[in-house]
Amino acid sequence: MAATPQNPAASAPRRKVSRHRGEGQWAVGHFTPLNGNEQVKKDDDGLNVRTRIETIYSKRGFDSIDPSDLRGRMRWWGLYTQRKPGIDGGKTAVLEPEELDDRYFMMRVRIDGGALTTGQLRVIGEISQEFARGTADITDRQNVQYHWIRIEDVPEIWERLEAVGLSTVTACGDTPRVMIGSPVAGIAEDEIIDPTPALEEMKRRVLNNKAYSNLPRKFKTAISGSPLLDVVHEINDVAFVGVRHPEHGPGFDLWVGGGLSTNPKLGVRLGAWVPLEEVADVYEGVVSIFRDYGYRRLRNRARLKFLVADWGPEKFRQVLEDEYLGGRRLIDGPAPEQPVQQWRDHIGVHRQRDGRFYVGFAPRVGRVDGATLTKIADLAEAHGSGRVRTTVEQKMIILDVAQDKVDSLVEGLEALDLTARPSSFRRGTMACTGIEFCKLAIVETKQRGSQLIDELERRLPEFDEPITINLNGCPNACARIQVADIGLKGQLVLNDRGEQVEGYQVHLGGALGLEPAFGRKVRGLKVTAEELPDYIERLLTRFQAEREDGERFATWASRASEEALS
Repeated sequence: MAATPQNPAASAPRRKVSRHRGEGQWAVGHFTPLNGNEQVKKDDDGLNVRTRIETIYSKRGFDSIDPSDLRGRMRWWGLYTQRKPGIDGGKTAVLEPEELDDRYFMMRVRIDGGALTTGQLRVIGEISQEFARGTADITDRQNVQYHWIRIEDVPEIWERLEAVGLSTVTACGDTPRVMIGSPVAGIAEDEIIDPTPALEEMKRRVLNNKAYSNLPRKFKTAISGSPLLDVVHEINDVAFVGVRHPEHGPGFDLWVGGGLSTNPKLGVRLGAWVPLEEVADVYEGVVSIFRDYGYRRLRNRARLKFLVADWGPEKFRQVLEDEYLGGRRLIDGPAPEQPVQQWRDHIGVHRQRDGRFYVGFAPRVGRVDGATLTKIADLAEAHGSGRVRTTVEQKMIILDVAQDKVDSLVEGLEALDLTARPSSFRRGTMACTGIEFCKLAIVETKQRGSQLIDELERRLPEFDEPITINLNGCPNACARIQVADIGLKGQLVLNDRGEQVEGYQVHLGGALGLEPAFGRKVRGLKVTAEELPDYIERLLTRFQAEREDGERFATWASRASEEALS
């Protein structure tokens, strides 16, 4: 009751009373949707939109699509509207969604573990040529992305993909997205443990399962038994990393709470060793914690990393064991050993455990096309057993190559501009989709990344140190700018004539695997797109001149003066 002159409290100082609405956690009773995204999911499960796409939207066309489906639930089936051509980066944050939307879609094909047969790869290539104007980018999460997809063609695309065991289900949306895995699982000579059975069981339990189709936000998964730590486990919501327990043998070290975007956090170890046969149980438990305890009030705090940061690893492990594993105690275990090399992309020719070889090769910044994919399938069938892989570095691998066919395969790849012997720049440069198709982007990335490779190869032909150069079109870090040697975050900057042009904020010295850390931002260091080759040439020349014997770029960048880095 408000204070009145008759109320003794009227003379007391007024104290503002705020009623905290909570973080929208289901497990503590906060079921009322606290934002528009949560309301859309409550109104109808995202998985249900497939029926409307097949029976209504594909028949009546783009204009028939309900806005809540168009910019929400269609993501549950791997579909985003792409950016309307001709809209410059300065308008990205100004225009309404319907002004940015084109009438075409990006479609993401999930490729769990990066594992493909040549038959599947050929179908991906054929769909690209028939329905996507030849587009088929390899992402840094082992998927393939199409562009220019018409809603009218979606049902037929699904039919063709599913006929060969592929899908777009929960490739996007607030769901367990693609499960990235070691691309050499089951074949590498140095593998600690083959995670394939666990990955398959994880997929069986959560894909197309409405128990896990309404998470607070996206959920990213990684699993690998490789000592190279080849699945960027440090920046996933949950990761299983191959280790050898001194008493129990090979199994997995459990990590949770990693992620980048505008508030990056490295994952943390729970100190638990998980045997192969228990991985799916633990995985399901971690996903369920996110579903039940994840923050749903604010979208920018709705990732697992914020819950882990608030709880800490000890509480997280306790809740996992007590509430989701039926009181079962996980076994304490060792941390993974640091890899002995910086490159973790499996590029080049490598012996398999069965005596055959696998050959990793480098497209330019993940950009390929449907015709090239079908030719890769032809090469893989002629030289291997019909198995190919994608990697988390936007690269590809052909497996099971006999020794007497290796040279012929390498030559065939070179003819397609897909080298197995790339320069450090070709090998280490990644780029997100950029302003060409992405509605969040501010600058161009793919073409610029490809041109940058050519220019650096011309200017620094003898440079052979491991170096990662990651270009991102906006602050959201899809191309992992914070953990690159040279991370480039797209933004508009002023050139020396005072004109607003495309450019990048520079992050330097980030790393994963070997001493993982986020890159350093030098105060005021921004580079225009035009100046980018000059800047990187100058930077790498200084690195070569100042580095100590055997010193990595990331180590040098962490100690170098701001003058040396500018």
